[in-house]
Amino acid sequence: MRSTAHERVTVWHHRLDVMGTVITTSLFDDEGFSVADAEEVAAESDRWFHNVDDTFSTWKPESPLSRLRRGEVRLDDVPADIRTVLELCRHTRTMTGGWFDPWAAHDGVDPTGLVKGWSAQEALRHFSSGPARGVIINAAGDIATLGGPTAGEAFRIGIADPRHPEQLWGVAEVRGAIATSGLYERGRHLWNPRTGTTEVAFASASVSGPDLAIADAWATALMVGGESAFERLEGTPNYEGLAIRDDGSGASTSGFQCNSVSS
Repeated sequence: MRSTAHERVTVWHHRLDVMGTVITTSLFDDEGFSVADAEEVAAESDRWFHNVDDTFSTWKPESPLSRLRRGEVRLDDVPADIRTVLELCRHTRTMTGGWFDPWAAHDGVDPTGLVKGWSAQEALRHFSSGPARGVIINAAGDIATLGGPTAGEAFRIGIADPRHPEQLWGVAEVRGAIATSGLYERGRHLWNPRTGTTEVAFASASVSGPDLAIADAWATALMVGGESAFERLEGTPNYEGLAIRDDGSGASTSGFQCNSVSS
């Protein structure tokens, strides 16, 4: 996006292709903000995402995570971010009752199912001092937010209908983050740690809460864990979920705020 320093806008979007996906950053402020300031902060966020890709990629043979998975380096020798993420993986594995388990993969520990959400959540820190009132970072459908579009207003995020992904199933009010896991874009890519298969229980699952990394792990857990994981999420403070079945019907935890628009 080309701009000059004096330009001011109320909504601004920025796209980044990294980590094998698309990350979109959107800034909102009904009182306006400087495009030049937005571009400066977005550049810092871009550098963060590129560093995450270089660190955690399982496709780049020389990434620290790839070398750790091959046993070429010890955990003490890799960047601190890897140790942070693996500790978060242990925490979410316990929280989800083992339904999210990066150690269950047959080719070694793979935390990338959590890294996307974690990196987007961490990227918000670049925008905590401005320039806009509200920020959405959308990492391929996993969304971290800061503030809102106007004072006191929460963001409203659409949830795709897994039967017809170009249509909305519902609209959720989000104060924090929301992650969605489903088969309609990537096929059967989720690993069920209990069965050792790609078997799933729902067509899609969405989880909202204060932290996108944890919401991301829970969305995966609901997909593979079904009702068992759903009951466990109901008892988890600050996180709420919605599961959509193959027939289009939905089930949600008691605090999930979503208006269905699906017929």
